[in-house]
Amino acid sequence: MAILNLDFSNTQGKIKVLNAMNNGPTEKSVRGITNYELYRDLEIPYARNHDASLFEGYGGEHTVDVHRIFKNFDADENDPKSYVFGPTDKYTENTFSVGTKIFYRLGAAIEHGYKEGTYPPKDFHKWARISEHIIRHYTEGWADGFNFDIEYWEIWNEPDCRNADGSNPCWQGTEEEFIDFYEVAAKHLKSKFPHLKIGGPAFCSTYSKEFIAKFLDAVRERNIPLDFFSFHGYLYSVEFVHEISDMACAAFEKAGLPIPELIYNEWNYVRSWIGQEYLYSREQSRSYKGASLNTGVMCAAQDSHIDMVMYYDARPGSWCGLFAPYDYKPLPPYYGYYLFKEIPRLGTWVKTESSVGNVWNIAATDGNDGALILTHYNDDDDTPREDLTVNVKRNGNTPTRVEYYLLAPEHNGDLVREEIFTSDTFTLHLSMKLFDIYLIKFKSV
Repeated sequence: MAILNLDFSNTQGKIKVLNAMNNGPTEKSVRGITNYELYRDLEIPYARNHDASLFEGYGGEHTVDVHRIFKNFDADENDPKSYVFGPTDKYTENTFSVGTKIFYRLGAAIEHGYKEGTYPPKDFHKWARISEHIIRHYTEGWADGFNFDIEYWEIWNEPDCRNADGSNPCWQGTEEEFIDFYEVAAKHLKSKFPHLKIGGPAFCSTYSKEFIAKFLDAVRERNIPLDFFSFHGYLYSVEFVHEISDMACAAFEKAGLPIPELIYNEWNYVRSWIGQEYLYSREQSRSYKGASLNTGVMCAAQDSHIDMVMYYDARPGSWCGLFAPYDYKPLPPYYGYYLFKEIPRLGTWVKTESSVGNVWNIAATDGNDGALILTHYNDDDDTPREDLTVNVKRNGNTPTRVEYYLLAPEHNGDLVREEIFTSDTFTLHLSMKLFDIYLIKFKSV
């Protein structure tokens, strides 16, 4: 019998940004299909706009990427006519309209085939000035633009990425060239926008230790701005979250730098990148197993050094576990995020004490009501069910209504049980099948 102790007086500060996404809601297609309302209902705090240009529902090939907005690099970067802002304007407006802020990735979408936007810019300084004008368009109204609250501006994506054949789909230059490029861009943008967060570079993996060490040594030696450090890590084990968090911190400590905001902004279920295991991974990312992993990752990240977690990807397609392609109907992981939104709503983290090996959890309170998320996850599909005892201690002597919402086959977040307790201490009992997700609400009566 596994035991979880939940004392609502054991508050530990704010809930982190755990339920952010890559990409926002879709525009209504020519077929009249959209996921706008479904996306809005998830209450996603941030949407990173990486790879938006790969999806027609966001504006397609004319969207977000620097080389897609500024199509002729030899044009005058000071002339508004040199920019194609329309598709990105609409995508950005749609995202803000559902209550989600844009986390803007400056650079290019991944290019597994023909390379166009992932070559080093032929003039680093001009690329920086082009990016400056993109920022001014979206935050200062330049070129008939907007005054959106976009605080995060990420320079590039996965300069360290390597495919199985050794090719890099994200940066066609050397590591040294990338560091020089990042230095020019970050220094220019930070000098123009000291109030914004300029960072990156969205490393593919914290296992790229030599590249990361060279990058961070340059940050220290050349005084390069790095307001946040972003990195990726596809996974099939929840414990991996703590491993990569610790690796990121260790890299900064080794470089003699203070640890900035750590942003884990690409992840999804991946057991392997090739063959049948890859196909299995893509299938499971849309399943109740994928939903359970997602929830476990958010739970684990709260108790790590990571400050923000961003799932890849809300863009309907092969990497999206939330929405089915074509009709955009919600998949099981969608309901996991729907249940999880109760945690940031409450706002204050309640740290639990647990002997539970495979049941991941997070609790929160607003000072009156509370909630607990539980998920039973292990990558071994033959893992047996877990019998769990939850010892609860509430503040005050008012009766408490306990509501159980379950995500599992035949239960897409349904209310499945209710109890009322008159004491301020009481015990809950659950028998959790593998991949079950429970949201348990505690309400004063």
